[in-house]
Amino acid sequence: MPHTAAEAQQLDLEDSSRTERVQWLINSPEPPSLWQELVGTVKGSLLTPGKKNSSSNAKGKHAMSFLRGLFPILSWGRNYKASFFKHDLMAGLTLASLSIPQSIGYANLAKLDPQYGLYTSVVPPLIYAVMGSSREIAIGPVAVVSMLLSSMIPGLVDPATDPIGYTSLVFTVTFFAGTFQAIFGLFRLGFLVDFLSHAAVVGFMAGAAIVIGLQQLKGLFGLSHFTTKTDVVSVLTSVSKSVKHEWYPLNFVLGLSFLVFLLVARFIGKRNKKLFWFPAIAPLLSVILSTLIVYLTRADNHGVKIVKHLKGGLNPSSVHRLQFNGTHVAEAAKIGLISAIVALTEAIAVGRSFASINGYHLDGNKEMLAMGFMNLAGSLTSCYVATGSFSRTAVNFSAGCKTVVSNIVMAITVILALELFTRLLYYTPVAILASIIMSALPGLIDINEAYRIWKVDKLDFLACLGAFLGVLFKSVEIGLLVAVAISFAKVLLNSIRPAVEQLGRLPRTDIFCEVDQYPMAVKTPGLFTLRINSSLLCFANANFLRERILKLLTQDENGTEETAKDRVQILILDMTNVMNIDTSGILALEELHTELVSLGMKVSFL
Repeated sequence: MPHTAAEAQQLDLEDSSRTERVQWLINSPEPPSLWQELVGTVKGSLLTPGKKNSSSNAKGKHAMSFLRGLFPILSWGRNYKASFFKHDLMAGLTLASLSIPQSIGYANLAKLDPQYGLYTSVVPPLIYAVMGSSREIAIGPVAVVSMLLSSMIPGLVDPATDPIGYTSLVFTVTFFAGTFQAIFGLFRLGFLVDFLSHAAVVGFMAGAAIVIGLQQLKGLFGLSHFTTKTDVVSVLTSVSKSVKHEWYPLNFVLGLSFLVFLLVARFIGKRNKKLFWFPAIAPLLSVILSTLIVYLTRADNHGVKIVKHLKGGLNPSSVHRLQFNGTHVAEAAKIGLISAIVALTEAIAVGRSFASINGYHLDGNKEMLAMGFMNLAGSLTSCYVATGSFSRTAVNFSAGCKTVVSNIVMAITVILALELFTRLLYYTPVAILASIIMSALPGLIDINEAYRIWKVDKLDFLACLGAFLGVLFKSVEIGLLVAVAISFAKVLLNSIRPAVEQLGRLPRTDIFCEVDQYPMAVKTPGLFTLRINSSLLCFANANFLRERILKLLTQDENGTEETAKDRVQILILDMTNVMNIDTSGILALEELHTELVSLGMKVSFL
C-alpha cells in the first residue's frame, strides 16, 4: 500500500531516531555462571572491598586481605599493647573462675560426662580468638544449647544404656552444626538466622530458662529416676512421683543453701558494679566449699550425690567417634541445623550488644564463619556445640577485657585445671552443679523486654508468647517452630495487607505526614494524597491495594459515596516505598487509573 508524503516523512524520522538510539545502546554482559556467583559471594565474605589491580604487589595485598578477613587476629594483633594484657589477664582469670564450674554443670545438663564441658571451654575459645571479631564475647558451653541436645538426642540413643553411642552422636551433631554455621558465613546466608526474630528469641530463652530450672530439680533433690521429656507437665509429674519414694533432705539443703548464696552474690554484683568479681567467683567458691564439706563430713554416705570420677588431661581426639554411616545421620543433621541456628542467634545477639556499647561494627557473616570453624574443630576434639554466653560475656566485659585474648587466658586456665585439679573434684556434690545452673537462669528471662514488645507490636508479642508456651508445654523443637511460623506469618500478612495512608502537609512546612498520626496536618481541598506502605506491589496484594484506594477515594468520613466523588479532583499516589512491581501490580495500577479517570479524577504517580 503506497504511503503519502507525510507518512513517508514520519517513517524516515522514526528510522533516524531508532538509528540514533542504537548508537547509545550498550551490549549487556553475559550473566555470571553459578560458580562465578558462588566465588564472588565467598570473596565478599572474606575480602575487604577495594580497587582491582593485577600487579604482583597488588596480588600480595589481595592475599593478605584474604588472610585478615579469615583471621582478624592478624589485623588487631599488630596494634596489641602490653598494657592491654594486664586487663585481658585479669578478665580471663575471672572468666575461668566462672567457666570451670558452669562448664561442668552444663555438661551434666547435656547428659555428658563432666570433662566434656571443660573440653568445650578449651578448643572453641582458642579457635574463636584467631577467627572471631568480637572483643568481649566469651565462648563455651551454654545452658540453652545443652538443654536442646539433651532433649533431642536421647530420642535416638539413650545416654543411660549407651553412653558411648550417645556421646558419639553429640560429636556428630556438633560437626553438622559447625558445617552449617560455616556455610551460612561463607555464602552469606545469615538471613536464615533472622527468621528467629528478636521477640521469638526473648520468648524462647524465657521458656528454655524455666525448663532448664525444672530439670535441675533432679540434682537438687538427688533423684535417680527422672523423665527424659522436657515439657513442664512431664517434669513436674516426674518430680512429684519420685519425691514420694526417693529424695535426700541433706542433698536438698546443701544445694538450696548454695543456691541462695549464689543468688545473693548475683544481687550484690548488680547493686554495686565495683563488686562484679564477686558473682563471677561465687560459683567456684561454691564448688570448693561444698566439696570440702562433703569430703570432711563424708556426706556422700548419707545420700548426697557426688560427681565422682572426672577424667583429666587435654582434649582427646574424637575423629574416630563421628558417625556418618549409622541410621541416625539424617536426624543428627537436623539437630545440628537447629543447634547451629540457636547458637548463632545467641552469639550474634550478645556480640552485637557489646559491640554497640564499645562503638564498633560486628560482621555477622564473619562471626558465623568463626563459629562454624570452631565447632568443626571442637567436634574433632571431644567438644560439643559451643557459642557465646550472655552471663560470661557480661563478666568478661565488667572485668575490663580489651581484646579476645581473655578467651585465650581462660582456655589456658581450664587446661591447667584439667591437668592438675580434676581429682580434687571427686567429692563435688551434683546439687551444687544444679544450683550453679539455676543461679544463671534469671539472666535469660527478660520480663521488661517482653512488656516492651507488647507495647510496640502485638503480633511480635504473639511470636514471643508462642515460643515461650511451645518450649514450656511441648518441646524445644515445637517452640522454635511456632516462633518461626508466627514470625513468617507476620511478614506475609504485612506483605499481602499493607497499609495505605492519607497524607497531609504540616502547617508552615513542606513536610507531608500521615493525617491519622498527625491530626494537625492540613488536607488540601480537592487533593487526595495517599502513600503505599509496602516495598512490594505484586499479585499477592495488588487487588487489595486497588480496592483499598478506591474505597478511600469514593467514601467520605461518613461513608457517603455520592458526595465523595465531588470532593476529590486530583489523586497523588506516593509510591516511593515500592521497590518492586510485577505484572499483576502494573495491571492493577492501570485498572485503578482507568476507573479514577472515568470518575472524573486526575491521577499522578510518584
